[in-house]
Parts: sequence; structure tokens; C-alpha cells
Amino acid sequence: MKSGFVNIFGKPNAGKSTLLNGLLGEKLAIVSSKVQTTRHRIKGFLTKADEYQIIFSDTPGIIEPKYKLHEKMMGAVKSALEDADVGILLVDVTDNLEQCNELFTSLRLKVPCIVILNKTDIAEKELVDKAKAYFETQPYCKKTLGISALNQKIFSTLLSAIIELLPEGLPFYSEEELTDLPVKFFMGELIREKIYQLFGDEIPYHSAVLVNSYKEKNTLVKIQADIIVQRETQKVILIGEGGKMIKKIGTLARQDMEKFLEQKVFLELFVKVRAKWRDNEAQLKEYGYN
Repeated sequence: MKSGFVNIFGKPNAGKSTLLNGLLGEKLAIVSSKVQTTRHRIKGFLTKADEYQIIFSDTPGIIEPKYKLHEKMMGAVKSALEDADVGILLVDVTDNLEQCNELFTSLRLKVPCIVILNKTDIAEKELVDKAKAYFETQPYCKKTLGISALNQKIFSTLLSAIIELLPEGLPFYSEEELTDLPVKFFMGELIREKIYQLFGDEIPYHSAVLVNSYKEKNTLVKIQADIIVQRETQKVILIGEGGKMIKKIGTLARQDMEKFLEQKVFLELFVKVRAKWRDNEAQLKEYGYN
């Protein structure tokens, strides 16, 4: 049996979360068009009895830290670098190739890596061929593959390439498990995703979500969560006139929660102000950034 850790690295907004969800056939990582949506290392397990167990990790996009929150995010990348058996290096094919190469070289990965060229469906063939030829000459690259986010045929080619590079070993997790993160974590992420989708550039980066309670009742799941922001003005925007925006966040998040849990959900949201939480060690810990 083959088993091991396959960790996905790349610049912010390269499409890492979309790739993880596509490979697993489940939505574990939240997705938005904004950079730095992923803040944690999110593991998802793909197991086929007696054949393989692949522990995929989506990691935050690699950035220069400006706050303690960023340092925690880059700590998640570091942990993924340390236990990788195979690296997936994801490149937006329209991006600056030299910059991507510098970033991948700086990771100093000592394991075989597959370079994946994303968005090949919308790029000119000449550009794709150039990127392929460029990365194939790099010492860290074992293989290059072009993908578009929803191409299932390419996923099976990628899986075969990964399995070939994985070491032999026993599974780390039981066949039924999909992730090692608690359900509460995913509920908080679904709320945070809606903030990224509904608001402009500033608010998503200044907000965090804390799920205070998760109670399973006979007919539904009761969830209470706080949305944390840095300033009163942000709180006013999140709530909206007559509570219109907070209601919209709650409705959209609840719909996704019900799909995820396959159960009815009662969701209660509050908005709280915690000045400079992104640089406060104790508050970061409370909000799950260890």
C-alpha cells in the first residue's frame, strides 16, 4: 500500500483550495477570488482500501508576514514543508514564471514535486508550452501537468502521478475519515467565506470567526458564532442597515452548513470589535491560530 503527505504550495490565489476540493470531491477548503483566503493548513484524506491513502494539505499562499496572524499562516506552510512526501507546486500559468520559480526554490523541498500549471483552459497554447518547458528544467520538478479547475480527467492523471511518487506504508487514518479537523472549524470557515464573498477588500482581512457553541439537537444543529472585527465602523458595515448584511451572511452560511452537515441548522451570529486582534497573541490563540 502507498501512503503519505502530499502538500500543495503556491502564491496567494493560485487555486490551491479549488484543487484540494476537486481532488477530494468534497468542499473542505473555502474559496474566494480574494488573495489570502486560506489561513490554516487544511488536511483532507483520500483513501482507497489496500491501495493508497493520500493526505492532501491545502496551505496558505506564501507571503511576507506583516502581522502576527501572517506569521501563524506562514507557520502552517512551514509545518507542511517539514512532513511532505510529495510537493504539489501550483502555478497560475498567466503569472510571472521567474517569481514562481524563486518562491519554489526558496521552499528548499527535498521531496519529488509535481508542478501544476493552472488555468490552462483560458491561456494561449504558446504560453502553456513555454511554462511547461521552463519548469521542466528546474531541479525540484519531477513532472509538469496542465489543469483547469474542473477537469476530472486531469485529476485522475494527477492522482496516478502522485501515487507513483508516494512511499509504501500503512495508512495514517481510518478509511472513513476525511479530515483531522473538527466540524466546528468548518462551520467557522463557511461564515468567513461569506464575508470574503460579500464585502470589499478591507473587511475580510480584518475579520475572524469564533464558533462558541455547536449543539446537536434531535431535529437540528444549533450554532452560535461571533464575527470579530478591528473597528466599530467595520461592525456597522457587517451588520448593515436594519441588520440586512448580517442576515445575508447568516442565510448563505446556514445554507452551506446544511449541505455540509446534511441536517437543518439554526445559526445565530454576533459581531464584536477587538482592536488589533491580528497582532494579539492571546486573541489569535482564542480564534484558532495556534
